[in-house]
Amino acid sequence: MNKKIWSAGFLAAVMLIGAGCGQKPGAAPDDTPEQVTPAPEDQTGQGSGGVTNGSGGTSGAGNEATAPEMKTESIKAYYTDPEMMELVEGSAEISYKDELGKYEAAFKTLQQSSDADKLPLWEKIQLHSVQFEGGKLTIDVAVPDEANLGAGGESFAVDALKKTFFQFDEVDSIQLLVDGQQTESLMGHVDMENPMTR
Repeated sequence: MNKKIWSAGFLAAVMLIGAGCGQKPGAAPDDTPEQVTPAPEDQTGQGSGGVTNGSGGTSGAGNEATAPEMKTESIKAYYTDPEMMELVEGSAEISYKDELGKYEAAFKTLQQSSDADKLPLWEKIQLHSVQFEGGKLTIDVAVPDEANLGAGGESFAVDALKKTFFQFDEVDSIQLLVDGQQTESLMGHVDMENPMTR
């Protein structure tokens, strides 16, 4: 009698264990797509706004192919020496997706330098926006008081801007705005053309 009860209990335990194990593999595939699906959607969201949810991996690869590719270009950028006695030419590598991105990246090269002998003249000047239409490049900036470089520095800063952007063949003129307004001078010392031409 005890053997029968013990055997029945043993079989019941084995069935429970078997049933428990049988459910886990079923649960794992259900969980797996939930964890895998967001990754392709996140990637497509960065590239093109996440158009399709259905077949994540396939549509993700397709959307990334149609998204604009990053372009890299080596350009000239202009700085001044530590004594602010002359304009110094340097080179910089820029990466961008489109034409406006190229001009924004070129402006950033004027704001920073890893070479102690090449001081950036536009470091403290903030970029509001860049527009380009029909050969005319419009750059809108903010010039805080601490960005004032004096007459010599201002002259170099304007020259650095012109030389940097006129290296792009499509740019015929540069209209520099301060807080959205045309101004006769960037920092109050040197007269400036509106617009500046080659």
